[in-house]
Amino acid sequence: MSAQERLTDALYGLGWSTVKKLPEPVAVRLGRAIADLAWKQRGKGVRRLESNYARVVPDASPERLAELSRAGMRSYLRYWMESFRLPAWSAERVKGAFDPKDIHYLTDGLAAGNGVVLALPHLANWDLAGAWVTTKLQTPFTTVAERLRPESLYDRFVAYREGLGMEVLPHSGGTAFGTLARRLRDGGLVCLVADRDLSASGVEVEFFGDTARMPAGPALLAQQTGAMLLPVTLWYDDSPVMRGRVHPPIEVPETGTRAEKTSVMTQALADAFASGIAEHPEDWHMLQRLWLADLDPTKGPS
Repeated sequence: MSAQERLTDALYGLGWSTVKKLPEPVAVRLGRAIADLAWKQRGKGVRRLESNYARVVPDASPERLAELSRAGMRSYLRYWMESFRLPAWSAERVKGAFDPKDIHYLTDGLAAGNGVVLALPHLANWDLAGAWVTTKLQTPFTTVAERLRPESLYDRFVAYREGLGMEVLPHSGGTAFGTLARRLRDGGLVCLVADRDLSASGVEVEFFGDTARMPAGPALLAQQTGAMLLPVTLWYDDSPVMRGRVHPPIEVPETGTRAEKTSVMTQALADAFASGIAEHPEDWHMLQRLWLADLDPTKGPS
């Protein structure tokens, strides 16, 4: 393990061990202070966030983009502060911390017994939404996590999410899709963050006027298992409660090849994600390159 990797692991470990012990007002102020400091330093992630917002809000002035990126960093640090503290929250606190609209799409889909795939973009706090599902709805689910370096950091994330009631599969290794399909055929729930393709072999979609790649997995799982595919978007407001919306099901097209059906369904997912991101761009935590025009073809996504 390199010195940088040891430092990264130590900082995350410090967050989970220390931040959750702070009084909530102190944690909120700390998160905002860290966000503002990072924003003022204008590092690579902040510049990329601002560049991505320029696509989402194409008519924004430089001043407006600066305001958005500052709000975006504050939202991003709110996600981290909440995530560090989530393991210490009571069940009642988790139940009251999220208020989703149209949750009936999810509960009706689960009641039908054919499985449900929830697909989300990197909006607000998807871990909190997951904890709410396992706590309020008492519904376990399976998800996939990108393997991180160092391995010890990946292990921390897996332990954290498993502690919230999730089954976590590694993104790499080739066995995740089969396991997800089995969970769905058993009538289970699968939740996937799906606005950025990690393999560089995803489905091309139009996203805010340009081409991006998004993973084919949600659409393929729905086709292969008969599960319902539901987009979900999340956002923060001025209250301590996170908001969200479960969008109507994305149907499998009646005609076309598997690839054609996957393309249509993934575009529909992208459109649902775009609607939520356009309404709350500051809560979209995309600090990496996403659009093909921004990618170095010799390196793939970064």
